[in-house]
Formats: sequence, structure tokens, C-alpha cells
Amino acid sequence: MNYNRVDENAIKTFQSTVGADFVLLGAEALEKYSHDETEDLSFLPEVVVRPKTALEISAILRYCHQHHIPVTASGARTGLSGGALPVKGGVNLSTERLNQILEIDERNLQATVEPGVINQVFHEACKEKGLFYPPDPSSWGSSFLGGNLALNAGGPKAVKYGVTNAYALDLEVVLASGEIINTGARVLKNSTGYNLTQLMIGSEGTLGVITKATFKLLPYPKHNRLMLIPFASAEKACEAVSAIFQAGITPSGMEFMERDAIDWTLKYVPEVQLPVGPEVQAHLLVEVDGNYPEILMQECMAIAEIVEGFDSGEVLFAESEKEKESLWKLRRRVGEAVKSHSIYKEEDTVVPRAELAKLLKGVKEIGQKFGFQSVCYGHAGDGNLHVNIVKAGMSDHDWQHELHKGIREIFELVKSLGGTISGEHGIGLVQKDYLDVVFTQREMELQRELKKVFDPHGILNPGKVFG
Repeated sequence: MNYNRVDENAIKTFQSTVGADFVLLGAEALEKYSHDETEDLSFLPEVVVRPKTALEISAILRYCHQHHIPVTASGARTGLSGGALPVKGGVNLSTERLNQILEIDERNLQATVEPGVINQVFHEACKEKGLFYPPDPSSWGSSFLGGNLALNAGGPKAVKYGVTNAYALDLEVVLASGEIINTGARVLKNSTGYNLTQLMIGSEGTLGVITKATFKLLPYPKHNRLMLIPFASAEKACEAVSAIFQAGITPSGMEFMERDAIDWTLKYVPEVQLPVGPEVQAHLLVEVDGNYPEILMQECMAIAEIVEGFDSGEVLFAESEKEKESLWKLRRRVGEAVKSHSIYKEEDTVVPRAELAKLLKGVKEIGQKFGFQSVCYGHAGDGNLHVNIVKAGMSDHDWQHELHKGIREIFELVKSLGGTISGEHGIGLVQKDYLDVVFTQREMELQRELKKVFDPHGILNPGKVFG
């Protein structure tokens, strides 16, 4: 695909559309928007444009469509697959000024928001009205709802409540041509035509730019209980996960952390104090929620009894809100802790939850074969294991030229266990070369053909996913 550069006429057009103050050309600004949280990758855009409305975005995309200029939409840039990297230069289209909660409809348990609203801000605004928006990725304190939609983000609550696409009812989307469409309706049932809402969710900005979303909400659960369960074996911890569900218990959160993940995070977050004996090799962080405390306590006691059969140690119950916040902080900061420790690559694998122990065992065996260390943690309740591959003692040559073979073997293992290569981080730039592991050639062709329907000139987030 041949693209044109951003010239003086383009800059003047963007300035007249959004105002000169919101068209950024300086080196510092371009560098800031050149990266997200994916490894150490960086690609400079030619210009950063910060519109305020869907109409402004429409005008920008119409111009870029006509002149074959690449456009990469970005939000908070907290992604881990390179989805917001402007690999072809062109325009970085930032949605950060579209940051309003437009309505929280208490009568219908719905809310309408712009894509630049921070996940946690939205969650807390709903909570103030007794309403609940469950998707809560680890980056919820900084990630935007637009990015969550683009990647179909999950988080700890997904095990009970589902991921982002379970809550989106309608999206306002600007297409590559500049046309503005709505994909659904503000109803709980919709059997009218193709489901464009679900098509857009998880499409990583390659089919259109989301400018508004209507979500369904739930009543906020009145109570929760949180327990931290130590295990003498990481594989036994994974095996316990399936047993808990088989007993008829559905936790609102079930997170797995192996020993290195815990140790590194405790050093990175010194304000969290947690004694961990030498016999402990993994933890499960398990939360149950609901409206009746006595039922929650019964579920906790049942879980404690179940895990005794899997080499568990003494269960720690969080007795106060402060203790709960500390334990959740420990889990949410694992990714940052690993990143600060060493050069790394994070793979976002997902398998049926009963296969989690086999996946963990296989990852460790592949690491031994290729000479890399792995630090594993993730959303055990839905089989989503984050595999952090740490360079540590690997030579530069092996890291650059041999590691991809090990990653491919991990993904082939995931496929053989009935899983796939991304549960919530998306494909973006760094996973696209492995799509053939999970898709046939025809399956990939169909998705490329869909891309051409929505974006015939290939200007939207080029170089990503099937680009």
C-alpha cells in the first residue's frame, strides 16, 4: 500500500478543523505519541491531531481518505500489543479530548460516554448511583474506554461478568471515508441486521474510529469477600481453579500469580506488605461478591475446603477495605513490576480454564528448551494466562533471532489445548505474524476482505492485525 506524506496543505486543513493549538508538530509531542506500553517500540507520527468532536474526526478522516494519508487512532496508549503505534507515520489521531460521560440513565441502567473517558472514572461515576460497569483491566486507572472497546478488554471481573463486548449496546463510529454511523440501538435485545457493534469491538481501530458508546449497566453488588490462597505448586494452583467452578461457585475474580511475579511486585510496590514463605510457589487471589454476606462467607469456606486438596497453605482473608485495596494493588501492578525488572515480551494466551495447568507446564518446558525465563500471572478464572518472557541471561542474538521460535511453540501449544493467542491485549503489531497458528488461509482472507469493505484505501491503523 502506497501512502502520501502529511504536507503543508494537510496541516492547514487539520488546523482549520480542530484549531492550531490541537495540531502538534514539535519533536517532544511526536515522541510522546510514538509509543504505547509495548516493549520499547517507538514509531514517530508526522503530526498529532487532537479533535474534540465526531464531526471534526469525520473531516480529518475524509481528507486523509481522499489523499491516502495513514491515520492511527490513539487513546491513553496503555496497550501491550502495539495497536496504537503509528508504524506508517502519518496522522496520530488522539481521542483524549473526547472525554465526557454524556449520560447515566438510572431508569434503564445504561450510560453513554465518549471514548476518552478513563475506565476507573466511569466505574466510580456509575458506583455513585448504585450502578456497576464490570470490565476493569489492570490499567483501569489510566486506560480509556475507547481503547477498551478497540481491544475488547477484560480484567479480573470478566470471569463472572464478561468482557467489554458484553456491555456495549450501540456505538457511534466514524468510517475511513468520514461517514458517521451508529452500529446498534439502546436496547437489550437486537436481532436487526448484522451485528456491527460486535464487529467494531476488538477491531483495534482498523475499521473505524469510535466516538461514542452506550453501555448497559448492572446494580452494584453490595458486598464482597477477598481471599489470598498460597500454594506449594503453581500447577496445583491452576488445577484448583477448575475444581472451584466444578463445585458450582463462580467467583467475581480469580487471579493467578506465580512466585516470581509476587516477589518482583512486592519489591516494586514496597507499601504492600505480604510475608511469603519459601514453600509458597504461587497464589490465587479469589473474590466473591453479592448482596448477602452470609452466602459469600459460605462460598469462601467452600473454596477454602476445595483448595486443601491442591497443596494449599493458610488462606488469608482481607478483613478491611484497606487490605482489599493492597491485595488488588499487588495484582494490578505485576505487569509494571516485570517490565521494570528486565527486557521482556508479554504474550496474552488464553485456554479453556481446565487446561491452564497444562499450559503453564508447557510454557516452562519451552522456556527451558529455548533458554528464556518466564513469569506467569493472569485471569485464571477464564483461562487467560499472561506469559512474560524475560530476556535475563539470553544472548542478544538468541533474543533477536531464536525467541520467535519459542513464542510460536507456545502459541501452537495454546492452539492444541483449544485456546487462542490473545485473550484481551489484541493482535496489533507484535502478534500479527502468528495469526496463521490459529487461522486458516481462508479465514484470514475473509477478515482482510472485511477490512477492505470498511477501509478500501487501508488508511486506518495500517500495519496492524491483518494489514
